[in-house]
Amino acid sequence: MPWTAGQKLQGGKYVIKEVLGQGGFGITYKALDVKLGRQVVIKTPNEYLSHDPEYHKYIDRFQREGQTLTRLSQDPHPHIVGVIDKFQEGSIHCLVMDFVEGENLFEAVRRRGALPEAEIVPCIRQIGEALMVVHEAQLVHRDAHPGNIMLRSNGKAVLIDFGIAKELLPATLSSTGNAGNHGFAPYEQITRGSREPTVDVYCLAATLYYALTGQNPTTSLTRKLDNVFLTPPKSIITGISDRLNQAILKGMALEAKDRPQSMQAWLAMLEAPKPVPPPLVEPGYKREVVHPKAKPESEAIPGKSDTKLPRIIPWVGLVGVLLSYLLIGYLLGASNAPYIAWAVAVAWAVAVAWAVAWAGAGAGAVVVASVVAVAGVWVVAVTWVWVVAVAGAGAVAGAVAVIWAGAMGGDELQKSFSKVHTFLILAGTCSLGLGLGSLGHRIFNPGS
Repeated sequence: MPWTAGQKLQGGKYVIKEVLGQGGFGITYKALDVKLGRQVVIKTPNEYLSHDPEYHKYIDRFQREGQTLTRLSQDPHPHIVGVIDKFQEGSIHCLVMDFVEGENLFEAVRRRGALPEAEIVPCIRQIGEALMVVHEAQLVHRDAHPGNIMLRSNGKAVLIDFGIAKELLPATLSSTGNAGNHGFAPYEQITRGSREPTVDVYCLAATLYYALTGQNPTTSLTRKLDNVFLTPPKSIITGISDRLNQAILKGMALEAKDRPQSMQAWLAMLEAPKPVPPPLVEPGYKREVVHPKAKPESEAIPGKSDTKLPRIIPWVGLVGVLLSYLLIGYLLGASNAPYIAWAVAVAWAVAVAWAVAWAGAGAGAVVVASVVAVAGVWVVAVTWVWVVAVAGAGAVAGAVAVIWAGAMGGDELQKSFSKVHTFLILAGTCSLGLGLGSLGHRIFNPGS
């Protein structure tokens, strides 16, 4: 019969507070260590097992594993519950362990739902590191399910309830006693009582599945007997990383041979890949790469790359070019200029675009001035005097356009666009101005 609240043990050294849990193999009590004034956990075998014919073997195993855990506690691990004391109260063997404040993982998921990857993965890693220490001591926990993982308020996780003496199955229990929790145990543990480290790998991977998705994974027996596939956690919570999704599926492989064969190997799958450093170059083969448009360090903007310049269109300069050629077009339209005058105007436009795109502002002015001079002489020779007057006015406007395009537009265009694009932009702007000027004259002077 379980002990009741207020019952004293070891001459009053411990006082029972309440029953924390009761399973097929043992009972867990919350108690008070009167001398130290702190809360502890006392674990005992279930009393009814005393009627089992192999009870003495069960107790021997209980004591031996208790001694092993006591040795582990001599070098305390921050993520393994510590064993404080062991004693016998009448015929009942007892282990005294630290009481861990907090809530277990089952309770946390019930309260909050699926937990964020960044929060739960470090906790699972802590438990995995604790299980590595257990495996080194030739033990297998076999019950690392969410109910046996306590989460402290400081974000640390602690592995509790080692399910001591589970290797021996009392004859009075059914075969299901081999498993700690069917939802998180591999089928070889449930059916054969396996105590290989791969059992703990499966249990911890299934626990991570539950914590990330908020759903119990398909049991290993259902998968084995009914050929049901395990739903990948990423299909439930799409935000789970591919790396973590694969680590869980690998750790929960149905056959033990397909899982990582050690806890350390499985934990390595949880690690984010580290960036590969660039290969070292021998000093004799180093080459300095100079980017022609790179800014000096004093002008560089932190976090910004100078390899790709933004597309900048100098609207002020282009508007000036447009207005200049609009005036030329208007004057040509007002004077009913012959085709030769229009040809000269178009030549000016092309010259401006060509000069700025290929030679820059200064050289462009010289080229255009030459074109204008030649065109002016030719116009005098083959056209009427009044056409020369119009062409002269156009030349003035053209010179303004050249200077404006070169000084305010061409340089900026060449920084952002290729020479071909610069030519097209300027030629298009000039031609548009000529057309709009002529059209404007016809609109405002319909009878001319």
